[in-house]
Amino acid sequence: MSTPEVIIIGAGLSGLACALELTKNGVNVHLLEQEDAPGGRVRTDLVEGFLLDRGFQVYLDAYPNAGQLLDLDSLKLQPFQPGAIIFEHGKRHRLMDVFRRPGYLISSAFSPMGSILDKILVAKLRFSLKFASLEVIQTREDLTTNLYLKNFGLSKSMIDRFFRSFYGGIFLENELSTSSRMFEFTFKMFTEGSATLPAKGMEEIPRQLAARLPAGTLRCNTPVSRVDGSAVILASGEKLSAEQIILAVPSDAAQKILPALALPELKWRSVTNCYFAAPSSPLNEAIIALSGDPDSLVNNLSVPSDLSADYAPKGQSLISVSILGIHGETDLLARVLAELHTWFGEEVAAWRHLRTDLIARALPEQNPSTKQPANAMEGVFLCGDQHSTSSIEGAITSGLETARRFLDQRSTSEN
Repeated sequence: MSTPEVIIIGAGLSGLACALELTKNGVNVHLLEQEDAPGGRVRTDLVEGFLLDRGFQVYLDAYPNAGQLLDLDSLKLQPFQPGAIIFEHGKRHRLMDVFRRPGYLISSAFSPMGSILDKILVAKLRFSLKFASLEVIQTREDLTTNLYLKNFGLSKSMIDRFFRSFYGGIFLENELSTSSRMFEFTFKMFTEGSATLPAKGMEEIPRQLAARLPAGTLRCNTPVSRVDGSAVILASGEKLSAEQIILAVPSDAAQKILPALALPELKWRSVTNCYFAAPSSPLNEAIIALSGDPDSLVNNLSVPSDLSADYAPKGQSLISVSILGIHGETDLLARVLAELHTWFGEEVAAWRHLRTDLIARALPEQNPSTKQPANAMEGVFLCGDQHSTSSIEGAITSGLETARRFLDQRSTSEN
């Protein structure tokens, strides 16, 4: 291998974006990844002909930086309907974005999910954020999402019955303790675009980015033991040196290989995801189903094969069920299926369990009190979604910004 100018440790979305920006500007980069493929937390496995994303994830097609970096057409993004079906006390309610689905204006207006005033306030929120820049959002007072929604005038019923479940699936917590800036950012993205899935699974995103790197840039199955000055020591004992080292890994992993960083503790949101094969879809449309019951185990359910036939073998459906937190109980599947029986009836008996993922490190916590880790030290840069927003957009933005800081630094030193 040639001697690199930059070594990036971690080939998640942030590391991939950083590597692409640097190589585009003529920088010789080595990108090291300990796993067998790039992508970090965005991976997809083929199991019995089904495409199983590692946890329920979506790509918001309004993401600005990710949208510019990715070839969205080749991903063949399949959109969810702009709204949700909410199951509450055995009843089924629909709440849609009537600005994009005006045919649901009357039914959504009279849905028991919130009052007429609540729906007027949601429309007001929609328009206020549609025309607010992301830069302005980042300067606003940072509250919990729960307090932000209360201050906006939304009723407790609307917050409890809709926002806790819908944003529970996004923030992976239903207390709505996540930063209101993060809420405004995601709500704006939903307003401007759609939640989507790539036709062949979420891993198509990192796979596309990795394919655009020069040959020899990416080394998988290459765990790093430590960073020693300007050198990277691999677990194999191999030593690599570079002008700049970029740690595109979570803060705790960065500190493990470079203890001098002294970073604040990074806390994580966790989720349990259950996949089932079914002879038919219980929804028969590309929409997310939510629980409106506060004591529900299930947070949300989707049928990825309703969006893309590639997610399941012909004649079958793939069902994804998300439960907030880690649930390793022996009776978990029985409890999940019993609860979903109240949603869909006897057809649940025909579902076959494919896999359950316990994802302890699904999403970096982003509360108003969360301190962003220091972003640089002499000879080392850090990047990742924990330095931006806890999202695909945040990961890619952090990678691009870190690459540009290196380029600016190099340009200054050359002058």
